[in-house]
Amino acid sequence: MKRIIAPSILSADFNHLGAEIEMLNRSVADWIHVDVMDGVFVPNLSFGFPVIEAIRPNTTKVLDVHLMMVQPERYIDAFKKAGADVLTIHYEASTHLHRSIQQIKAAGMQAGVALNPHTPVSCLEEIIQDLDLVLLMTVNPGFGGQSFIPNSLDKIKRCRELILRKNSHALIEVDGGVGPQNAATLFDAGVDVLVAGSAIFNASHPSETIDKMLKAK
Repeated sequence: MKRIIAPSILSADFNHLGAEIEMLNRSVADWIHVDVMDGVFVPNLSFGFPVIEAIRPNTTKVLDVHLMMVQPERYIDAFKKAGADVLTIHYEASTHLHRSIQQIKAAGMQAGVALNPHTPVSCLEEIIQDLDLVLLMTVNPGFGGQSFIPNSLDKIKRCRELILRKNSHALIEVDGGVGPQNAATLFDAGVDVLVAGSAIFNASHPSETIDKMLKAK
């Protein structure tokens, strides 16, 4: 199972975003995680198309875009045009989830579904085979720097069991309270992709922190 680190630029220094992207380019991180918040689905606002468009020409890393917004289906083609490689929408925000997943794939992106901490993995029973990614929120979405919710480990294991039972190729990604202190535990539980923001960008040596997480035992 390949390990992937996806630093979340929500915690980056936006006064020096170019330098932060250059640091990630030199690091062992394979993905760059981009959180898009609308202030409606979550009580916070973050960046949108202009930031993604600015990053895209300056990296060959996978741009992993996580939409924390209502009616995400309205913007699928626009996020592809901006440069997204992976587009993840929330189960809780999508009335016609299957249709939206097909739209993401038709636009030429990998399709992911995110679950809030209270949402059971079983809700993906009928769609898991169509997914490229399941993003399990291990904090309540909307703010960085929160603590990992402990019972998320059982949820990760249930998700892995569902993927195996349904013969799905979906990766498991976790976001929230992730860092060097729990990277090994999460990989051992069945996670493929670790999203980390403050643990990386607030570190004295961010690229070394990424490397430490990737090689955690």
